[in-house]
Amino acid sequence: MSNNQSDNLNILKAFKGANFIDKFALILSIWFGAGLFPGMPGTFGTAGAIPLYLLVDFLQTRYQALFLLLIIIGAIWSSHRSQCILGTVDPGEIVIDEVAGFLLTIIFIPFTLINLIAAFFLFRFFDILKPPPIKKIEKKVKGGLGVVLDDLVAGLYAYLSLRFLLYMLEWWD
Repeated sequence: MSNNQSDNLNILKAFKGANFIDKFALILSIWFGAGLFPGMPGTFGTAGAIPLYLLVDFLQTRYQALFLLLIIIGAIWSSHRSQCILGTVDPGEIVIDEVAGFLLTIIFIPFTLINLIAAFFLFRFFDILKPPPIKKIEKKVKGGLGVVLDDLVAGLYAYLSLRFLLYMLEWWD
């Protein structure tokens, strides 16, 4: 049995024995099952955020900011709770941190398919590469905050990079 299958079985076992709040935390942290896909759960979690982005893209900026804040708070809570339930630190199946990081990357960017694709790849690039201080944050900050904070910094890097690219493209025209 592969390690990923074993981890999925641990999550299913924990889910069966959990109370309602813990089940909710697990479902949220694995982003409704996106984190259970084998191989690249972070990429699947990021992709799982796209429908959410499309749902809130039409909102005014202040409501988008409030929505992002609620997602971040939910991500910190559910990641922390899920780590406690599973008894592991930052398991790969927890992907709500990618959801929060990707939303930070794209939520204040005007929607176009090109912007969405660029945001996706920029976020994945920074999330995987983990330039400073992301690696340090990942090692130093514990609990749900630690799980989410490194992805928020990756999201910030991706957002700033995308803004710069859009500025350069506008300037070039």
